[in-house]
Amino acid sequence: MGSDHKGRVIVIMGVSGAGKSTIGDMLAKVLNCSFLDADDYHPPSNKEKMRQGIPLSEEDRFPWLEMLRDVLKENLVSGKNAILGCSSLQKHYREILRSADAAYVPGNYASTVQFVLLDAKPKVLVRRLEKRAAEGKHFMPVTLLQSQLDLLQIDDGEGIFKVDASLSPEAIVSTIKAWLFSEQPYG
Repeated sequence: MGSDHKGRVIVIMGVSGAGKSTIGDMLAKVLNCSFLDADDYHPPSNKEKMRQGIPLSEEDRFPWLEMLRDVLKENLVSGKNAILGCSSLQKHYREILRSADAAYVPGNYASTVQFVLLDAKPKVLVRRLEKRAAEGKHFMPVTLLQSQLDLLQIDDGEGIFKVDASLSPEAIVSTIKAWLFSEQPYG
């Protein structure tokens, strides 16, 4: 790991509809740590833009990502483990989050902040988003999915653990837990 902090953060990442909140919450319960949903940290203006089908700009994202980084830093410095559900679609967004680890060297990717990509086919994502919209459960419309898929940038050198998001939530959590404990004991 990248530092002497006892805390560790796992970011459950992916586009809207991948299952970040569901998996993040379940994983946090299994690991007995806190779950942070990045959507809860969006200012009302960001949520309103997305509700209207307008993709966020970099100017919208950076203050939000910096706030998330600061929350993660507090957890790490306190020696707490946490799970963050956050889209983290681009490499430079993930770099901001990795920098919560005071010992992180940019571009090195060894950090106490690690990433798990919930990967699913667009058809699966559309189905989930349509169901969620019909239930009135989220502000993100299905019309923004393509912009997120276009933005998603994965560099294999980053060491992002990829999981098939079309598996059952229990199978996904089990897979992530096995990976975590094969990497380094959690906690």
